[in-house]
Amino acid sequence: MRTISFGLSDVGRKRPHNEDAFSTSDAAGFYVVADGVGGHQKGEVASEEAVEQLNMWVSGAATHLDHLIDRAVQGTQPALWEVRRLLESGLQAACYMVFGMAELDPSKKGMSTTLSALLLRRGLAFAAHVGDSRVYRVRAGEVLQLTEDHTLINYKLKHGLITPEEASGASGKNVITRAVGHKDYVQVDTADIDVRVGDRFLLCTDGLHGYVNDPEEIGELLGQDDLESGLRAAIALANERGGKDNITGVLIEVVGD
Repeated sequence: MRTISFGLSDVGRKRPHNEDAFSTSDAAGFYVVADGVGGHQKGEVASEEAVEQLNMWVSGAATHLDHLIDRAVQGTQPALWEVRRLLESGLQAACYMVFGMAELDPSKKGMSTTLSALLLRRGLAFAAHVGDSRVYRVRAGEVLQLTEDHTLINYKLKHGLITPEEASGASGKNVITRAVGHKDYVQVDTADIDVRVGDRFLLCTDGLHGYVNDPEEIGELLGQDDLESGLRAAIALANERGGKDNITGVLIEVVGD
């Protein structure tokens, strides 16, 4: 198996500048999307720094990671946990760096970012996640959300404090409960899942899934033959429906050698 991908970021129709960031590496099978928080372009600093730090972490651990993946493919369960732990540690390192930058420079005080990352290797997918950006898997038209939004609304839903009907009309949907760099430590969610040839994965900020979140619609848009056409269509639709935020997505396909 190998991967091909296409990534795109759009400023949207309301924001004066883009504070999202993303990276793609088909060679490493590693993809990241981040949505900066902080305003006055400081969110942009947070998202770009977090993406860069996480990529450096994974690159630096490449040899060890290859060894863990070999063990995981052979069915060694602890190896799956160790890969997830390695990604978690990378996000923690990025969190500490972004927080430290804000501590050293008062103009950056309060900056932070969401971050969702996906590692695709040899029939396995590993996700690491903080905030309300998302990772989806699209398989034969079936859409599975691999990440859980770290938002106040979702917290209230999980704990039965509000109903789904109340949540749909509630204010403050963009209030996140976890972010990279808000403090010097953040709780990171990780997951692993099987991968087949033909699977597609989408990493996106809330500027996209806030407008395009129906599973059937996602499957239809992202199931187009061409990755670029599918992602551009989804971003265009988000803009047509309001485009109140920056819109970023990375679309990946698993193909045979």
